[in-house]
Amino acid sequence: MPAARPRLLYVTDLAYQARGRRYCDEDVFLTSRLRADFDLALCHPKDAAALMHAFDGVVVRNSGPVLGYLKEYEAFRERALRDGVRVYNPLTGRADMAGKQYLLDLSAEGFPVIPTVDRAEDLHLLPGSDRYVVKPKLGADSIGLRIVTPDALPALADGSVLLQPCVDFAYEVSFVYVDHDFQYAVYAPDPDRRWQLQPYVPAVRDLEFARRFVDWNGLAHGIQRVDACRAPDGELLLVELEDLNPYLSLDALDEAGRDAFVAATTRSLHRLLAH
Repeated sequence: MPAARPRLLYVTDLAYQARGRRYCDEDVFLTSRLRADFDLALCHPKDAAALMHAFDGVVVRNSGPVLGYLKEYEAFRERALRDGVRVYNPLTGRADMAGKQYLLDLSAEGFPVIPTVDRAEDLHLLPGSDRYVVKPKLGADSIGLRIVTPDALPALADGSVLLQPCVDFAYEVSFVYVDHDFQYAVYAPDPDRRWQLQPYVPAVRDLEFARRFVDWNGLAHGIQRVDACRAPDGELLLVELEDLNPYLSLDALDEAGRDAFVAATTRSLHRLLAH
């Protein structure tokens, strides 16, 4: 059982350099606020497996793409699942936490997702386009992403990459949830400046869209970010469902918004530790 004042191991890579974002600033802010309720220690993701058993729970936050430490991450997952370590987010996510297969699954199931295939025999399922996006199934943070012409697709469709049409979207928008509760949304009005974000006031239909993916993922606890783009027909299409270590863009919120998010996360962590 957790101690009277729970101890959390907060996993982050403060030195990770992300394009257009300062992960370290976000984690410095969040840990400074969580210390009101928890005893916290920060560690690099490579050290999490060795340290986690001394704590009541492990919070995985801005730890960077796991491709940079895949062996250590897999060892952490294996030991945490085997030993029943409370991890936030829980290691049962079906989205980015498990790779990009979910985009294929959701596309095949008819969810509002950018059409996605990975095999040459399925290329006919993609809409016509003069440009296509090719990205690794295990990619993250746009690592390995390429833009190609249609004639290049057959040779690339070997099952190791995802193939999608380039969507001429109006903007990208992200919906942030804690557990199953919507917290806030932010968007990039200029598609060429993905991380220059502003608060976004979602319509009821927008929230219905985002909630479908949160419900599909089925995580009982944790922070999720639903990334979508506004397609030319005005509808939203899923770009990514981030359930491992989503960047939160807290700097785009006002003080009241940040306070509300911290309070929701604190309640969520207490529920996880009491579970």
